[in-house]
Amino acid sequence: MKPDLNIEPEIVYRNRKGKHHAAHHGGAWKIAYADFVTAMMAFFMLLWIIGATNEDQRKGIADYFTPTIIQMKNSGGSNGVMGGRSLQADEGQAPHPTLTGPRALAVTGGGGGGPLAQDIASQEKKNHPGNRRAADEARFRMVERIIASRLAGDPTLKGLKGQIRLVRVRDGLRIDIVERADFSMFAIGTSVFTPAALALVRTVANALVEAPNRLTVRGHTDAIGFREATGANNWTLSTLRADATRRALAGSGIDDGRFRRIEGVADTDPFNPADPTDPRNRRISVTMMFND
Repeated sequence: MKPDLNIEPEIVYRNRKGKHHAAHHGGAWKIAYADFVTAMMAFFMLLWIIGATNEDQRKGIADYFTPTIIQMKNSGGSNGVMGGRSLQADEGQAPHPTLTGPRALAVTGGGGGGPLAQDIASQEKKNHPGNRRAADEARFRMVERIIASRLAGDPTLKGLKGQIRLVRVRDGLRIDIVERADFSMFAIGTSVFTPAALALVRTVANALVEAPNRLTVRGHTDAIGFREATGANNWTLSTLRADATRRALAGSGIDDGRFRRIEGVADTDPFNPADPTDPRNRRISVTMMFND
């Protein structure tokens, strides 16, 4: 029997059920990839900045992002090799100054009217050496807080907050105003303040005006000398700058009778002994002394 060639073949349709994509085909990888690309961009920008800048420029960048540091070491002079620098402490990064306290701070421009100042005065009435030292320590903390709060609250000074260094020394609290590669306190070879430096000095004066402690002012220079024909030298320059600082402090409300000593030491007490020409060697030191 021959097959019927006119019969059409049967067509069979098979429906295949769709399957869900695996979880790893979702959008979460895009976020991780974006974070990776951002991190790589930041890394290559860092490499570019390191390669495109010199040492002084890198110091300026580091100082710009350096917070105001308060060191609590008992030291004198330039505080050893590190010279009171704020970038490093014993445990690495030094702590930020505390900006809060149990009572309101006296930040007025007058003399001795704040509540903390009155509390300190009550301690001194006991007329005991230990009480006087405790009162001085309380004043030092008050000064540290006022300076830190003023630097943090004034947008014109935020970029310079790393130029004020507070160091505990044998005589009391030393406040260093330090130059850097892109920040000069004085016009070159003179005792004339730049506007930014004068604002820093006035900030220090506003913090010191409430306290009765005696003050010493010391001027420092780097080791770059003058031409012999000028007749000037770093000894006279550092002394003139120290006296200009005294006048600026007095003009901001500090009584002249509080100044105990004004001196210039030229380049004999460098901030960075390893580099006598380091711009940070040019600085002014104002020490708030213990009353005892």
